Amino acid sequence: MAENRDIEEIFSKSVRAGRRTYFFDVRSTRAEDYYMTVTESKRDFNEDGTPFYKKHKIYLYKEDFAKFKEALNEVSDYIIKEKGEEVITKSDVKKNDITENTVEIKKEKIEVKKEKKAEVKPEIKEETSSDFTEVNFDDLGKD
Repeated sequence: MAENRDIEEIFSKSVRAGRRTYFFDVRSTRAEDYYMTVTESKRDFNEDGTPFYKKHKIYLYKEDFAKFKEALNEVSDYIIKEKGEEVITKSDVKKNDITENTVEIKKEKIEVKKEKKAEVKPEIKEETSSDFTEVNFDDLGKD
């Protein structure tokens, strides 16, 4: 079995990406033809804190390489065209959401304050009245 294992694993390339590692392995069929496996290995933790790895594997055979590469290139190009090459993380999204919400809330508070000031501000109207009686203070206290 060990001898068969050596023949099966022909070439391997790994790509580390944060908590994930991608393995591209060339393997041999029983007929001694080659195929590729792509394995995503993601580090996770048990409830007791010990690490373990979740693995997902894709098998790609030579007859599908051209279609796979074409689809991968098309999807990659679409993403770059629509979103650019800059990586956006969850923390970036949270920061932007908080900033935008804070600004919106501040704007609303300012508007509310302005409205309250306008409502509280008393209106002063100057009115003239013909009912006013003129009083002469010089006459007061003289009998």
